[in-house]
Amino acid sequence: MDTEAKTGSLLDRIVAARRAGLPRQQYRMPQAALRMAVKRATPVRDFAGALARDGINIIAELKRASPSRGQIRTEFRPPELAQELSAAGAAALSVLTEEEFFQGSIAHLRAARAATDLPVLRKDFIFDPWQVWETRAAEADSFLLIAAILDDARLHELLVVGRELGMEPLVEVHTREEVERALQAGARILGVNNRDLRTFTVRVETSLELIEAIPEDCLAVSESGLRRAEDLQRLRQAGFDAFLVGEYLMESPAPAAALGALLGHEPCFG
Repeated sequence: MDTEAKTGSLLDRIVAARRAGLPRQQYRMPQAALRMAVKRATPVRDFAGALARDGINIIAELKRASPSRGQIRTEFRPPELAQELSAAGAAALSVLTEEEFFQGSIAHLRAARAATDLPVLRKDFIFDPWQVWETRAAEADSFLLIAAILDDARLHELLVVGRELGMEPLVEVHTREEVERALQAGARILGVNNRDLRTFTVRVETSLELIEAIPEDCLAVSESGLRRAEDLQRLRQAGFDAFLVGEYLMESPAPAAALGALLGHEPCFG
């Protein structure tokens, strides 16, 4: 998708829309109400621990649509998908909650998490501490921070808020400069997005180019464009701990079977 001089990139427009809608969300759910909801939330599940296991750790993403692809999955039932992907061997789940461009919702996240024991990542465009509190109130166990949309101070602030609420965020990067910024901010889980969010081009080689810049004491996640077990094995050998896979699973008539193929075995239910 080409960038547009007048309206900016798609990423810019998504973030602008999220910023414009934030005051309305805050009015509906004041900070005091969020704090009460967080107190009632079930305990945080260990997202980092799920990614640190030996073997191929896949974060299976529940995503109904995307701006570049349109609707990806017509029959989109988060509880059933969560149960099937959990039984097929997913290490964790990711749920898109952005409504306008990805047709997601917080309700999808709640439903998926309630249906499984896996830790769940909130995938959204988060730039304000209120959103981090909203994330924990919805009982998510981690959340995405996109380095490209945050300055250094805000990135560090959101990392701190997340940890105060018991969540270790996944910080997404696409360039070496963003890797360095994320590390300076204190990130412990770095996700290399093989998709350039400003042009939407995908290069799996991006992960291979950036892995050497990620310290061994950090967890490294490769994201986007992953469709073959061979790719995951190659990235695992290069040093990646986990892999976020969404569209490949969601476009499949049988997401659990597709996940099993990536893991190198047939899905096992029951």
